[in-house]
Amino acid sequence: MTTPGDVLVLFGASGDLSRRKLFPALYELERNGRLEVPVVGVGRTEIDDEGFRQHGRAALEEFGPELDEAVVARLLARLRFVSGDYRDAAMFDRLRDSLDGATHPVAYLAIPPALFDDVAAGLARVGLNEGGRIVVEKPFGRDHASAVELNEILHKHFDESSVFRIDHFLGKEPVQNLMVFRFANSILEPVWNRNHIASVQITMAESFGIEGRGGFYDDVGALRDVVQNHLLQIVALLAMEPPVSKHPDALRDEKVKVMRATKSLTSADIVRGQYRDYRDEDGVAPGSDTETFVAVRLEIDSWRWAGVPFIIRAGKGLATTVTEAVVEFRQPPSAIFDDGGEPSANVLRFRMKPDDVITLTMQAKVPGLGMMARPVDLEVDYDEALGVGAAEAYERLLGDALAGDARLFARQDSVEESWRIVEDVLTDKPPVALYERGSWGPTEADRLLPDGACWQDCD
Repeated sequence: MTTPGDVLVLFGASGDLSRRKLFPALYELERNGRLEVPVVGVGRTEIDDEGFRQHGRAALEEFGPELDEAVVARLLARLRFVSGDYRDAAMFDRLRDSLDGATHPVAYLAIPPALFDDVAAGLARVGLNEGGRIVVEKPFGRDHASAVELNEILHKHFDESSVFRIDHFLGKEPVQNLMVFRFANSILEPVWNRNHIASVQITMAESFGIEGRGGFYDDVGALRDVVQNHLLQIVALLAMEPPVSKHPDALRDEKVKVMRATKSLTSADIVRGQYRDYRDEDGVAPGSDTETFVAVRLEIDSWRWAGVPFIIRAGKGLATTVTEAVVEFRQPPSAIFDDGGEPSANVLRFRMKPDDVITLTMQAKVPGLGMMARPVDLEVDYDEALGVGAAEAYERLLGDALAGDARLFARQDSVEESWRIVEDVLTDKPPVALYERGSWGPTEADRLLPDGACWQDCD
């Protein structure tokens, strides 16, 4: 059984991620009675404990929910701060002394990956890797080689079982619902395979552009930003076999099997696009070839999925903002009703953003004397059906990291396999095709669809 952490150490505690995400998550954990440990901030800012508490209150007032002062007071009382440089050995001595003998520290690295080696080595030098865990934020490298190197850095000081790679996307309630919907409803299992499913489409569209983040985005692009991590995780949840137990590694084993069965992408499997005024954005290089849109066609070479295309598209400046997975079943074999047209396929749509809705499109008789079928939607809105109140992603993941529950965290082999899938098209890539903002991206992406198929565009 995993031992819960007895202190949370936040490296980069005065940074933007902590202000926007971590402090609101800590507030919710405190409000729900799930935060029972001290929180020690570490950073280069020269402040004391009281200064850190003031920083925490300011973050909550700006980015938190409506505040309960009793909860705020309890949270602030847990806060301490250690100031210093991450490359200074003396700073780690002071950190160790500030933990009051805690033996299972959880170190959260909200810092650039270039500093991981310094921090991991510093923690190990003062013995905080023994019995402790380390939580690191994505990106986990820029390609396969850098991901392997980053893992080797962490493994010099921490066992793989003590490394928690956080991807906030996996903490979102609608994403977790994909797995529950699949494996808690036995009616799906007999048809969840190549014999009944024709294709799967996954869309992550944003109607806005890069929002003043040109310097960051131009060095990353859509493939690295969301496909290699977030959207391949959705593929894994949709395609994996049932885990053999509740053990965290049982779930992660099945996801890795999907990754290993997925063929590496080639230039024929990808279409890249760029909205027309992207190069005019601040921070974007003149003549930039960075994609703001990408579509890829994946093949999963397994008995369950061989021959079923999994098609991903993601981009900015598109027609709407939506994240969804659409499973299209095979068409009925013949038309037997009066309209004589091609019978429509059933479609199961998992919408994860902007709302959490599952829709099953069936065929039903049109009222009247004739025998004509038309599609009808059977829809479940999870907020209406089950009530709101879901935990935010960082609240869930911070709580899981403290508890030692690794189910929603990426494992080394999963990270390296996901980079292997996209590795070849990071370099051998087609040029970007221009598209208009407010469209669904370049029409060249249509060639990735099966013959006669179309995109399942949102209404």
